[in-house]
Amino acid sequence: MIPPKSDYSKSPPPLKREKGFVTSSSDGQFRSSSRIPRSQYTAWPPAYTTVSKYLKAFKVATAWSLGIKNTVKTNARNWNEARRDPNGEILIFRPDASAARMRKSAAFVSMPEVPEDLFLESVYLAVRRNAEYVCPHEVEGSLYIRPFQFGSSCQIGLEPPDEFLFCVFVQPHIGFHGRGAIKALVLDEFDRAATRGSGAVKVGCNYAPVIRWTTEARKEGYNVLLHVDSQTQTEIDEFSTSGFIGIQNGEGETVVVIANSKAAIESITTDSAAKIAAALGWRVEKRTVRLAELPTFTEVLAAGTASGLAPVSSIHRKSTKETFEFLPGGSSYQTLWGKLKSIQNGTAVDDFGWCHKLLE
Repeated sequence: MIPPKSDYSKSPPPLKREKGFVTSSSDGQFRSSSRIPRSQYTAWPPAYTTVSKYLKAFKVATAWSLGIKNTVKTNARNWNEARRDPNGEILIFRPDASAARMRKSAAFVSMPEVPEDLFLESVYLAVRRNAEYVCPHEVEGSLYIRPFQFGSSCQIGLEPPDEFLFCVFVQPHIGFHGRGAIKALVLDEFDRAATRGSGAVKVGCNYAPVIRWTTEARKEGYNVLLHVDSQTQTEIDEFSTSGFIGIQNGEGETVVVIANSKAAIESITTDSAAKIAAALGWRVEKRTVRLAELPTFTEVLAAGTASGLAPVSSIHRKSTKETFEFLPGGSSYQTLWGKLKSIQNGTAVDDFGWCHKLLE
């Protein structure tokens, strides 16, 4: 069991700089599991810690037999990150927004919603336990936080399970796409999610089937896929790793266009960029974005927890043999990413109240 909060020092343990940043594994996971009647889904017990690198579950747990999961990678995920400020203190970026998004995903796949206080406590404990893996302030990296939840009871019947497991893992991380501009390919052969389906929540069925297509695209020199709506194939949903942001630079005005698709997740990074843009006095439009509008954008950005804000240099569509080119690393990207990154790493005032400082 975890020790009482009073047993923790005011500051996290000091960083052990000799630790390998990319290849090291972290030291613990925090989880809360509960076997409760379906009528009492709010009765989550306290979180506890384990240092095991493995999870035990029934062979016919509903996560495997029915896919009732709200977890990482092949399931659903609600990730966020921790970084160090110039004083070495640890900041966790918008974990409350991640908690809200996870509750939405859980409800969609018939799981109880993890209360925000339990979610935040688990995140804080996991980061504190692995504070030595949060890289120094001067290093461009972060501690990736991976909460997940799945049905763990032993049953085969097509009904909500009686037992669930909620866990939080952490992993040292460097930006998914690196520092340069990326190339995107419109995926014509496969629909990532149905227009009225599960695309707006973080569940694995939206992501695992795309891996084969992403692998093929990378062999052809593309970094990311761009998904379009399944009904008409004319409207932008999102990139395979991130949300879509288009920027139009007109006469004395900058317009930030956020793709608003019912089949795409609400990106916390996209929302953050939009709020920063609005604070700068730029016009922000959250609406349907058609592929036909791509030529009107001066810059295009891919926005996600893993990718941060990544400039997109081009988008190609094989079916029409069209290639749309954009200004890579343009002024709008530099401004938005600079301000967002400065808030995340504690070098700018956080007027939005996004960063949670890891204390007692």
